[in-house]
Amino acid sequence: MKKTTLLNSHLSALVAGVGHTDEIVLADAGLPIPAGPERIDLAVSPGLPGLQPVLAALLSELQLESVVLAEEIKTASPELHQQLLSQLAEAGQTQGRDIAVSYISHVAFKRQNACARAVVRTGECTPYANIILRCGVPF
Repeated sequence: MKKTTLLNSHLSALVAGVGHTDEIVLADAGLPIPAGPERIDLAVSPGLPGLQPVLAALLSELQLESVVLAEEIKTASPELHQQLLSQLAEAGQTQGRDIAVSYISHVAFKRQNACARAVVRTGECTPYANIILRCGVPF
């Protein structure tokens, strides 16, 4: 049995299989998931699991280069926005490289998630609680 933080076999296999610049979308409970990417549905009930704990588990094993958020999170969910920025800054310090943050419209976000390797659906019900993780390399 694995003894690291990330125990979910689907997420663990995803992290093991991604390469530089591959994208993983962490989605709230309502984000439409297109037919192309692998769908990993973790949602149990509203709020379970939340976006931030799933992000924390992924960050324990995933090297990130950058992330993309919907522009609308800044005004619709400012508290979550600030928490995510703090979580990403801490992860950047841990991995030894800053994680660049960029923003696009929610409409563009929904189009871009079609290019992801996988969309991980959480039970998060906070507006615009979606994040595209662009994988980096640890060297």
